[in-house]
Amino acid sequence: MIDYIVGKIKKIDEKSVTMLVNGLGFGLQVPQTKNLILDKEAELFVYTHWNQEKGPSLFGFQKEIEKTVFLLIIECPKIGPGIAIKILSQISAGDFLEIISSQNEKALSNINGIGPKKAEQIIMQLKSKVSKLLSSGKVQGETQQDFTMWQNVNDVLISLNYSKPEITKTMQHLTAKHAGQDVPLDQLIRSALGYLSGNI
Repeated sequence: MIDYIVGKIKKIDEKSVTMLVNGLGFGLQVPQTKNLILDKEAELFVYTHWNQEKGPSLFGFQKEIEKTVFLLIIECPKIGPGIAIKILSQISAGDFLEIISSQNEKALSNINGIGPKKAEQIIMQLKSKVSKLLSSGKVQGETQQDFTMWQNVNDVLISLNYSKPEITKTMQHLTAKHAGQDVPLDQLIRSALGYLSGNI
């Protein structure tokens, strides 16, 4: 099984690349081609998928977290590599983890190829696994910081005895309202309480 490749990029298509490694050309499906430059050396984390009819397919990722999230997605029943790569071609691995941890079905269902039913299924299957992954410390940088922030808001609402459905709706509202913004924890909490009291 191929887990990692270092080689020169010889061809770049919209959803795939060809890498030259010791005289062999490997075709890999990739979620993103940005930062990959023709005739420049690159390194990709690789997942090898075996299909009984088509044989092996290689999927390449520029970051290890992308491969980790890809493997999480394909653990869901009836969710194959094609859908997983389509998700990661539209949102970052960090954004996906945030969507799952905040149980934001609306944001997930807005991704091309993912409807409301599939979004609900993915979140139900992955929310505990994503929580364990993020709390394990294996995810570093902004993704970890973002998760800690959202988890703190969630914990505050639990301590104030709000119900699970109320908290889920509130977290969905917050992620939609403050996506991509650097918002302090106290402001997020005020925004959450304002939403719950209807004063927004």
